[in-house]
Amino acid sequence: MKYLKFLSSLFITLTFCTSLKAQQISKEELIFLTPQWKGERFADGRPKVPDAILNRMKLVTLEEAWAVLKSENYKHQYEDGWESINPDSVLVGRAVTAIFMPGRPDIHRAIDDRGHTKDGRIKSQNAWTVALLVQRDVYVVDQFGAKEDGPTIGDNVGMAILTNSGNGIIYNGAIRDINGLKEMKSFTSLYRSYHPSHHLNNPDGDLNTTLIGINQPTRIGQATAMPGDVVLARDGAVMFIPPHLAEKVVKTSEIVRLRDMFGHQRIRERKYSAAQIDNRWSDDIEKDF
Repeated sequence: MKYLKFLSSLFITLTFCTSLKAQQISKEELIFLTPQWKGERFADGRPKVPDAILNRMKLVTLEEAWAVLKSENYKHQYEDGWESINPDSVLVGRAVTAIFMPGRPDIHRAIDDRGHTKDGRIKSQNAWTVALLVQRDVYVVDQFGAKEDGPTIGDNVGMAILTNSGNGIIYNGAIRDINGLKEMKSFTSLYRSYHPSHHLNNPDGDLNTTLIGINQPTRIGQATAMPGDVVLARDGAVMFIPPHLAEKVVKTSEIVRLRDMFGHQRIRERKYSAAQIDNRWSDDIEKDF
């Protein structure tokens, strides 16, 4: 019985250690979780949707993306109710995800020790994922809505994010240095709230946040985000588009846009009524289009 208890304890310990080691997802696991993506990948296994698709995605509306994802049975890819920086701009890029949890000294200390001694990471945990960003990435963070003593992003980290990715953030928590962030050109971002405090990351003293996951599947509000998803953020809301559906979203949007342009033109010309254009088109209208 003691031997079985020992084996059980050893199994739990090994599972815990493996979980910590898997803080940054392995290439094999990321490929396993994105089997429908057949295109190019980054060295770490993250899907790399082509730049040309990202460029065309900037014209896609949330309604158009929603319709395509819903038709493919992806019903939990949208989240709204955000504060925004550059609210009239569109944020598009490939997701890099990070998961923070309320600070716990033993876990925090273990992650810190391994990160600094074995993984070659520098400084505090809030900088680790930022260092992985490349151009056209979007930093997507589950900060569990933390507010006071929670912000891990101010204008210094924000500048590093902008420099590395050319983009802003989707941040489920509070940011700080709001005035400095708003001065950064192209830092189009969605965030939950603002607070002038900063995160506390000392496991031997004040501790408020611990980085648990890098490029893991991540919950952002009621949406699921995966590393490599195409982030489409506009009008105070965000869609996380699975990479294998990105091209379909773009092409469908372009067809819808052409049909809308045609419909508006024909209504202006008084050739058809709004009722005719708003309903299923007749064969004559389709032929005209």
